[in-house]
Amino acid sequence: MDRVEKLLEELTNAFGPTGFEEPVRAIMRREVTPFSDTVETDGMGSLIAHLKGGRPAPRVMLAAHMDEVGLLVKYITAEGYVKFQPLGGFLDHALINQRFTIMTHKGPITGITGLKSPHVVGLDQRATLQFKWQQMFIDVGASSKKDAEDRLGIRPGDPVAPDSKFQELNGGEQYLAKAWDDRVGLGIIAGVMRQLAKEPPKNSLYAVSTTQEEVGLRGAHTAAFHVKPDVGISLEAGVGADHPGITQEEAQERLGNGPGIFLHDSSMIPNLRFRDFIIDVAKECHIPIQFEVLSGYGEDGSEMQKVYSGVPAVNITVPTRYLHTHNGVIARKDFDHAVTLVAEIIKRLDAPTVKKLRSFD
Repeated sequence: MDRVEKLLEELTNAFGPTGFEEPVRAIMRREVTPFSDTVETDGMGSLIAHLKGGRPAPRVMLAAHMDEVGLLVKYITAEGYVKFQPLGGFLDHALINQRFTIMTHKGPITGITGLKSPHVVGLDQRATLQFKWQQMFIDVGASSKKDAEDRLGIRPGDPVAPDSKFQELNGGEQYLAKAWDDRVGLGIIAGVMRQLAKEPPKNSLYAVSTTQEEVGLRGAHTAAFHVKPDVGISLEAGVGADHPGITQEEAQERLGNGPGIFLHDSSMIPNLRFRDFIIDVAKECHIPIQFEVLSGYGEDGSEMQKVYSGVPAVNITVPTRYLHTHNGVIARKDFDHAVTLVAEIIKRLDAPTVKKLRSFD
């Protein structure tokens, strides 16, 4: 296992539901500090690493979010079962009969979302059985509400994250883990900062690990106002569409075909001059790229795009299967290509180039 794989393992295994990103922030602070001139946090907890580079401008904002989809303890039933509130967009079916970790003031607690046995479900009901998150609960092995509170330390408001560990997928070049959305973007930031420290760019780079993306892009909103970027790059997990049950109409990225560039999602349409610039850089560096047009989705680039009078922004992705579930899959070579591509883009974002991107004459 090399240094990059070890970091991706650490990032994806880390506990960090929306609003509770502390463990992830600690990892990112450790990773970016040696390659930054300053590292600070804003009032929402986003981590902002500044590499001054060769010029004070243009100001380039590179962002990926630290939070993962998770749950929040709502209350404990009299019998000791935990009811919850989702933090981010799960499909209800992805929640049922899964292991979760509840982080209490006494430490982590393991629980499972219970599922009725098929032995008591009639044949006529099985095909139509519905699972709504409001009906679900987490079984933590408590005998009562008092037991859950006193012995286990569970309180309303405690964060809950999927319990799923990183591994190489059967010795190949694909990695299986939770939270690729968006720990894969954080891994890119770490790799890019390491590369650029050897050859500082002709701009001022702000590498931002944002908070609370999954519940409304909140960290990116405040961080963008803090940074005041001239140009923005969002790093995300793309929607892998190379498995049974998904169509090209729904998503277009495939694992192994290189990083993706979003051309549309429900939060942003990118600057097309920036798109063309990235295509040219990719060709020059012999990096394969692909494109994604989604009807849904939302990402930090939209907050960068809307800050102050407006900023050219794009969203660059690593294709990922099975987003917002306990287990997602990426291809290592897509990640490596993304690190190289983003570093090469930033190296070329000098003042004349950014001026062209920002011009609508």
